[in-house]
Amino acid sequence: MVPHPIRILGIDPGLRRTGWGVIETIGNRLVYVGCGQVVPDEKVSLAERLAFLHHGLAAIVREYAPDEAAVEETFVNNNPMSTLKLGQARGIAMLVPAQAGIPVAEYKPNLVKKTVVGAGHAEKQQIGAMIAVLLPKAGTIGADAADALAIAITHAHHRVSAALKLAVGAR
Repeated sequence: MVPHPIRILGIDPGLRRTGWGVIETIGNRLVYVGCGQVVPDEKVSLAERLAFLHHGLAAIVREYAPDEAAVEETFVNNNPMSTLKLGQARGIAMLVPAQAGIPVAEYKPNLVKKTVVGAGHAEKQQIGAMIAVLLPKAGTIGADAADALAIAITHAHHRVSAALKLAVGAR
């Protein structure tokens, strides 16, 4: 019996650029589907940028019809106001798939890096290089889209691990 493909949307939230990436996982095989960025105008108000992110991500959810979604957790930086604003973008990134009835998982940035690169403190260039190896059909992509694909791959990896643990425990 051939396993049913699971379509996963990975989202790397940001107010300047929100990266998104869609993969399918069939068993332990990863297949590139699409990726890109939602880029609001930095000159408009915060509310307008958040609305733009919502509209853009909703269009992606409609177009690609993912089964599951994954979002990177916010890391706390030195500027509390920046952290708060990033958290608002992250809220939109979680809200859009949830409104469509899609389950949303969250992953810490270090887990994403460790899963994709093998080191929890990997640089963006290393993530991009591994995405090129794991998903060669993605071609040349920006760092935000690569991060989003890395988040989707992390979810694919961890959802399979959890399912294997459940299957072994059921025996």
